[in-house]
Amino acid sequence: MALCTCKTPVTKQVTIANSNISNIINQMMDLMIHDVTNPPLAGRFFAYTMLSGYEVVVQNNPQFTSYYNTLNKYPVFAKQDSITGFNYQLSALVAMLETAAKLQPSGTKLLLYEEQLLSDYKLMGLSDETILQSKKYGQAVSKKILLYAKADGYNKISNYQRYTPTGKPGSWYPTPPAFIEAVEPWFKTVRPFTLDTCSQFKPVAPIAFSTEKKSAFYKQMLINYTDTLTNEKKVIAGFWDCNPFAIQDNGHLMVGIKKISPGAHWMGIAGLACKQADKSFNETIQILSAVSVGLMDAFICCWDEKYRSDRMRPETAIRKYIDDKWEPLLQTPPFPEYLSGHSVVSGCSSTILTHYLGNNFAYTDSVEVKYGLPSRRFTSFNKAAEEAAISRFYGGIHFMDAITVGLDQGKKVGGWVLDKMTRGGEVAKQQK
Repeated sequence: MALCTCKTPVTKQVTIANSNISNIINQMMDLMIHDVTNPPLAGRFFAYTMLSGYEVVVQNNPQFTSYYNTLNKYPVFAKQDSITGFNYQLSALVAMLETAAKLQPSGTKLLLYEEQLLSDYKLMGLSDETILQSKKYGQAVSKKILLYAKADGYNKISNYQRYTPTGKPGSWYPTPPAFIEAVEPWFKTVRPFTLDTCSQFKPVAPIAFSTEKKSAFYKQMLINYTDTLTNEKKVIAGFWDCNPFAIQDNGHLMVGIKKISPGAHWMGIAGLACKQADKSFNETIQILSAVSVGLMDAFICCWDEKYRSDRMRPETAIRKYIDDKWEPLLQTPPFPEYLSGHSVVSGCSSTILTHYLGNNFAYTDSVEVKYGLPSRRFTSFNKAAEEAAISRFYGGIHFMDAITVGLDQGKKVGGWVLDKMTRGGEVAKQQK
């Protein structure tokens, strides 16, 4: 009888590597390039995707705490007790992929990646039942995150009035070669994750517009106009370009030059840094979740100011008031100048990464190697953020006050996000 007793199949223990998290982010980046996803929207995609994975971790590891009562209107997630026999880290990956697939226009391609991922883990030893239950669990969490995302107000933006340049002296106007209309003028209306309001970190007003040659604005224009571009400055500008809207004019045809966004670059940096620091799967999801939430809130703050100050770009100003043949090194993005978006998100991301990984974390940024750019070495995240910010001046697409004030605003947002997501998490943990 003992010999005939049925035995319950035992699933082989399989380690879910944290590199899978970065692989999903990279898959998302490729789709964003294909879809020409604008920078604020990319931040939104990353945030909900990472929150999906993090919520699965929270439900299965008591060392991590849900963001309920921490993020604005974040829902209570009841654990899926009816689903058993899953590998929760695999479920976290599934949750990420399911969420990204529904949010991104070309997201169905991510479902093909998901099936390949599950097939790979089957070959590594996970049973069919474990894979099935892991998928069901991930889908259940993703479904609730997607409902949370749907309620943030982004889907209402298409119903708002289209942005029309005001034509006021010193105001923004579309720039060559494609003269693309203003991007995301209503992004400030989207529900933030941690901010009280979109203008919570409202910066000082930009230098007042003036055509007087002794004015501060005219002098600022001259700084851009007379700057000498060394080879190193050109390298720095190109390294941090991150303009998904870049267009190449071939005379009879304009061709899009595919590039990642600033937020995508920093998500890539976060993934590389977590791998270098040998962070666990769960820690990596936590860190990338914080960075992505920071990106979303940083873009909301920045875009709020962009369409309030509505300042013209150096390309428009210098051509009109100094030299009609002047051209910036980089192609000007299609939205108002003040603040520098890259400066804001770089200040925010570097602040968050420094908190988790240290003030003097040296690393090599190879995020865009696969897109044809060389790697670049940095001694800290703050140094990288400073270089990313000044790159906008070297590229000729921002005035200096938009850069310095933008970097400062980003650091303030990053500090606020950390305070909410760490201190708030400790409060919630004590209430358990």
